[in-house]
Amino acid sequence: MTDAESTRSGRDGRGGRDGRNRGDSRSGRDSRDSAGSRVVAGTANPAGQAKATLTVARYEAERLVVPGIVAAVALSLFGSLYVWIGPQVTAGVDIEAMTEALPPAMRALFGLESLGSVAGLLASEFYTLGWIVGLAAYVAYVAAGRVAGGVATGRLDATLSAPAPRASVLGGVLLALLVPILVVNVVVPLALYGVSVAVGEPLSPVDLFALHALSVPYLLAWGAVGLFLGVAVDGGRTAGRVALGAVFATWIVEAIVTGSDYEWVGAFAPARYLDPTGVLVRGEYALDSVAVLAGVTALFALAAVALFGRRDV
Repeated sequence: MTDAESTRSGRDGRGGRDGRNRGDSRSGRDSRDSAGSRVVAGTANPAGQAKATLTVARYEAERLVVPGIVAAVALSLFGSLYVWIGPQVTAGVDIEAMTEALPPAMRALFGLESLGSVAGLLASEFYTLGWIVGLAAYVAYVAAGRVAGGVATGRLDATLSAPAPRASVLGGVLLALLVPILVVNVVVPLALYGVSVAVGEPLSPVDLFALHALSVPYLLAWGAVGLFLGVAVDGGRTAGRVALGAVFATWIVEAIVTGSDYEWVGAFAPARYLDPTGVLVRGEYALDSVAVLAGVTALFALAAVALFGRRDV
């Protein structure tokens, strides 16, 4: 073979390799474009999706640690105040007569069944305002804002181009909500039990920690509702406000219809499935409610994923 033929052969070999590489590259781009989502190899399989979900969850959770600690401290101080002044409030006052004089809707709204003890006072006021309404509203607001705000600001564009499947993004946001939920539900009962022992009115540790364990699926259900609203409603603040309104509206409606001919309407309110008075005062654990709340979480999470897949993000 002459030198000229060798040179042409080398060029042809390189050209063949370069052509194949360019073809492979174009094929890769075409496969991504035809799929309609920015997902590379490794994220289309369950293991890849799980890894992407955990990556998003870790990223979102890091931004919720400090708010979770702040919420835990604030609620611990608020609840400790109830425990501290509880014996003075309930001593020498006919609480039962006072509650009987209230309208049925008001008694149902706050669970005013037994205010004659510190446990009853905590259940009817602190846990109603702090958990049924306050903490649920916070979780729903954060979930809605993280999704809708990310779409509005274009932050999710960068996340999706990382790449990460859309279901993994929403799943990561929902998992990240467990950080503030768990922080609050670990710190607060420890603080309240310690203060109750200090004032000589010890709460039942079993009932207290059972209530906080049962509140986790309740709060997670509101997180899933907020997730769905974050996908369905444009604008982070708007979606957050809608989520807040949903928490307050369902709580009030459930109380109003209780004992009426329309009591069945209250079955659609998550507040019906967490009863602080039943747990702290009567020691009743409605485990069937946990199954209902788990179903609500799954339903709204799946609905959010299905709707998010159709959105142009």
